Amino acid sequence: MPRRNPRADLLEQAIAYIADRGISDLSLRELAAAIGTSHRMLIHHFGSKEALWVEVIRTVEQRQRDALPDLLPDPDADPATAMRAWWQHISDPALWPNERLFFELYGQALQGRPGTEQLLDGIVDHWLDAIAATGMPRAQARLGIAVTRGLLLDLLATHDRAGVDAAMEAWIALNLAAGEA
Repeated sequence: MPRRNPRADLLEQAIAYIADRGISDLSLRELAAAIGTSHRMLIHHFGSKEALWVEVIRTVEQRQRDALPDLLPDPDADPATAMRAWWQHISDPALWPNERLFFELYGQALQGRPGTEQLLDGIVDHWLDAIAATGMPRAQARLGIAVTRGLLLDLLATHDRAGVDAAMEAWIALNLAAGEA
């Protein structure tokens, strides 16, 4: 029988809980009680509350990058089809809790909140590497990351699915036109 990894188990439970709750004013004691452990165990495994939040984001982001090859059609297929498939996946309402958490912690890291700054390490470069592996040039990939994050923020704020989808279609058209130039 395989050994259980207590840290990984706690991380999974934390991801599920804070995706629903968010992290604003969430204490380790509240989180620990909600997931059936103690705040001391969370500190033992993660070091601090902020380090746990960063680990949650990094884990969720890694899962999204890992899903990239499965979500994109054949590399020889129409690039617009690949972009639409990715947008359909990443803008799914089931992912909104994790995306709200991402933006919440990203803002804290940008403000220099102690313990969150390490989130910025690789926050763009890891995605650039994953997207470049699909054959997209890095500059185009960087712009795609920025557009996608911006449109996700718009979608989370406005819930204007039609407007945001239309903006993504405009981005896809511009991106493809630039590739033909």
